[in-house]
Amino acid sequence: MDDYPPVDRDPAPERYGRLRVQTAAPGPADWLTERAPGYGDFGTVAGVAAPGFAAYARVLHPASLDELPVRWATVAAVHGREVASGTDWHDVIGTDRDYYNLSEYGVPGVWDEHPAEGPTPPAVARILIPVLARHTRTAERCWFGLWNGYGRWDFDRVPTFDTPGRDEVLLAGTLAEAITPVSLDEFAELPDLWWPQDRAWCLGGDVDLVSTYIGGSVELIADLLADPELEAHPVGPRDGVG
Repeated sequence: MDDYPPVDRDPAPERYGRLRVQTAAPGPADWLTERAPGYGDFGTVAGVAAPGFAAYARVLHPASLDELPVRWATVAAVHGREVASGTDWHDVIGTDRDYYNLSEYGVPGVWDEHPAEGPTPPAVARILIPVLARHTRTAERCWFGLWNGYGRWDFDRVPTFDTPGRDEVLLAGTLAEAITPVSLDEFAELPDLWWPQDRAWCLGGDVDLVSTYIGGSVELIADLLADPELEAHPVGPRDGVG
């Protein structure tokens, strides 16, 4: 077996942006880890966000042209296709899921960059925050999960909590502070999971996805679907993710 040198990682910060890294047992996340078997499995909407909500939405991460957002529906229309709630990006551009070449893409004048893979992109987060704030009484007290697998920071001595397929570091702050990791540098991911103290909703993303998933009230999901700045579709908790 080959011996690989240890990977140098930055020490775990006390704050991730303005979010406070929690070094005590992650009790506020217990409700996320205590899932009924078979409900909230890895690869499902409820597995990425959380089970038990009245309704769910999938928010698509936009493609871009000259660094400006481009809706999936715009790209699909060029190819004579439509976007539905379960459409994958590779279906939009007409390539194989496992073999499309990220270095060969784009339609001149339509799009030139794939949607961002990973947790919620900052531009999308800025639109989501005021909508989410209207649907919780505790926007000033929120919790967040940051996947321990991004590898840049050494969180090995920080307690983590498990979600389907992932282990997460617990962060605390206000809803508005969810965007503050962008102050670290352009490579800092936003948290994968967000939820308020009153658990009125839960937002989930993942390193391998080009969508963000949100569970909440029927009223919240209706607001997300109606927001003209978002490209969102209704989904069910057991639907697959992409």
